Amino acid sequence: MSETLVFSNAEIVTAEHQFRGFVVVQDGRIVEIGEGRAPEAGVDFGGDFLLPGLVELHTDHLEVHFMPRPKVEWPAISAVLAHDAQVIGAGITTVFDALRVGNDYDDEKFGARMKKLAEAITTAKGAGLTRAEHFVHLRCEISCADVVEEMQPFLTDPQLKLVSVMDHTPGQRQFTDVSKWKSYYAGKRGASEAEMNERIIKRRAIHAQFAQANRRAIVDLCQSHGVILASHDDATLEHVEEAIADGMHIAEFPTTVEAAAASHQAGLKVLMGAPNVVRGGSHSGNVSARALAENGVLDVLSSDYVPTSLLMGAFALHDVEAIGGLPGAIRLVSKNPADAAGLTDRGEIAVAKRADLIRVDAASGQPVLRAAWREGHRVS
Repeated sequence: MSETLVFSNAEIVTAEHQFRGFVVVQDGRIVEIGEGRAPEAGVDFGGDFLLPGLVELHTDHLEVHFMPRPKVEWPAISAVLAHDAQVIGAGITTVFDALRVGNDYDDEKFGARMKKLAEAITTAKGAGLTRAEHFVHLRCEISCADVVEEMQPFLTDPQLKLVSVMDHTPGQRQFTDVSKWKSYYAGKRGASEAEMNERIIKRRAIHAQFAQANRRAIVDLCQSHGVILASHDDATLEHVEEAIADGMHIAEFPTTVEAAAASHQAGLKVLMGAPNVVRGGSHSGNVSARALAENGVLDVLSSDYVPTSLLMGAFALHDVEAIGGLPGAIRLVSKNPADAAGLTDRGEIAVAKRADLIRVDAASGQPVLRAAWREGHRVS
């Protein structure tokens, strides 16, 4: 028998409009949307927002659960489930878990650990243990000798949907200001100034030897396997031109207005961190996400390292004229990322789309998740 759900008296935000009305769901799909009273009794939202489930393309948060302390490796499936609980609790119904290969700090190999995490995602997903839908986003650090070797086993993983090409060599891109690189990594590892200077010399030498060849190999492998590509931390027009030539679809965290504007104009989806919005600026001293929104060149928000920031960031940008009100702000965290990842079956409240939906109470000024549904099934 078919299952029908009716959500009534809701403040509905579609991709283009906002209105008080109802949504009817049948067999996991949206079958009717209307203003005013619902055709039959259902779940009364009492004026709460009914939004599409959020789509997250780049969260590093899973690693926090898997390696909660230096040299501590938590059971992989337990880490996935802990991460999943926070993700669904933040209103994210589709998540791309970012796993890194190649280490930009020392010689420690991450590939085997990350493959273990990817296998845990597949196992948990296959057993119906996860509430959000999980995919894999592979972050490839090209200034690392073995990054190509480490990324290749992931190419046969059906969960792999996105690869980003990164280069965190001090003195460029995210870390044009070397002092920011020192501060970031010294804080993570507790290294001395002398150790930091030694690391800088080493990282630059590895970059000079391997970065370009690694980038070319990774791009070619992804194109041959049909995996969507994202550039990372583009800072200059030359970086953007390289991204365009390599067939990138997404420009993650551009560090300047110039790079973001050029990427947006070229058709790349410009992705910025929601923590940047919530905090009022970049922790690395780069361009603010709000500035890109005001310039009309922001397409996607990512929670990056704080899952709850995604919903907060969207509501914080609804007053930016270039965004287009709350519908435009919600597009940044639903339809736009879904489209960028080729997931055309979700990301908006529209007839025939998946009923990935969230109930949000914003009466206090702070958006608070009250419930979530994935394909019509209550998951939170």
